[in-house]
Amino acid sequence: MTSLLIENGRLVDPSQSLDRVARVLVTGGRVAAIDPGDGDLPAQVQRLDASGKILAPGLVDLSTELREPGRDEDETIASGSHAALAGGYTSILCSSNTHPPIDSPGAVEFVRQKAAKAHAARIYVTGCVSKQRRGEEMAELGLLVEAGAVAFSDSPAPLANNALLKRALDYCRMFDRPIFDRPQVPELAGRGVMHEGRESLVLGLNGLPTEAEDLAVARDVRLAEATGGRLHVGPVSTMGSIDLIRRVKSRGIQVTASVCPHNLSMSDEKLRSFDARFKVHPPLRSVRHVEALRAAVADGTIDSIQTGHMPRALEKKMDDLDVAPFGMTSLETALAAVVTAMVRSNVMDWSTLIQRMSTAPAKIAGIEGGSLAVGAVADMILIDPEQRWRVDETAFRSRCSSTPLAGCELHSRVTHVIVGGEIRYRSEAE
Repeated sequence: MTSLLIENGRLVDPSQSLDRVARVLVTGGRVAAIDPGDGDLPAQVQRLDASGKILAPGLVDLSTELREPGRDEDETIASGSHAALAGGYTSILCSSNTHPPIDSPGAVEFVRQKAAKAHAARIYVTGCVSKQRRGEEMAELGLLVEAGAVAFSDSPAPLANNALLKRALDYCRMFDRPIFDRPQVPELAGRGVMHEGRESLVLGLNGLPTEAEDLAVARDVRLAEATGGRLHVGPVSTMGSIDLIRRVKSRGIQVTASVCPHNLSMSDEKLRSFDARFKVHPPLRSVRHVEALRAAVADGTIDSIQTGHMPRALEKKMDDLDVAPFGMTSLETALAAVVTAMVRSNVMDWSTLIQRMSTAPAKIAGIEGGSLAVGAVADMILIDPEQRWRVDETAFRSRCSSTPLAGCELHSRVTHVIVGGEIRYRSEAE
């Protein structure tokens, strides 16, 4: 494998507290040296000039719906994997909500083989907590771990069975695998289509009350405390969830949390258009919740930012708002959306952004990535922080073109993506 030398880039790596111009040598798919002398370079080395760009560990997404097998019209493993590259993601965790669900070793192997064939972003498998994702009987978690599952979740369905979640948290301690739960009390959520508040009342639409999420988070963190299991709640979207998470963390309970970019940048006022592109999950909340979430990401109460990639075919999203499914494509816009909403407004800096979108997610999932320290896997991205671009959903690599950001101008764009020392994506402008 040819060695690669990336020169003149601004290296932003929170795992090493680095934010400076540097050059990085990659050999054998791993970081071989930072700022090597010319005399230390291999005889054959490919050079890549990163002047004016940010060099950072590749992004990691904790929950990406790939929809294959069973719902290939929404997304496939190949299309989602290539869309991930275009957005700067070198690793993604595939959600278990395929058809059939990922509740058997064969289903895990299917995803892994398809991912290897796609040869794009790394795809890790999230197995089901319950058989068939029905929330009744625990899946064969040990067999799923042996097959390669790195985490367990029934998302986007919440784990409503208290006893099942407690057993799963306790059982997974022996495998050191996390349980991911999308917190929601089904009985309170009902048939809501948007945030319950003034806007839903004016528009005459069924609301999703904040207490549906808050009560689920309270239950989740209490069971995590009782079992000592690794729990990740998210994405969260309410002030109540933030308060609960902040409180339990202060007591040393092993809980992490995530949020989606759309909950950091848009409010429920967007639903005034009755456009189903704004019907996303978690729902767009009121301005007060948005402000609280932004502050919680900045101060570390919320550990990570996940894409919220829930692709749905265009014909499904063209239905009336009250019957159209929740969902959006976001792999290709997540980074720029966060930069535009958070970095450009000085809510957080680049190092914190990379921490929330790369270093922390990799640690939560227990996978390689999130660092460019010597010896680390050479999964990295180059970002042009000054590039402005307008979201054109017709140009997405994802099969899904529904996005609430259609036509919006965003800041920063990924120009190169390197996976295992190999350049697997280069923007057309380069």
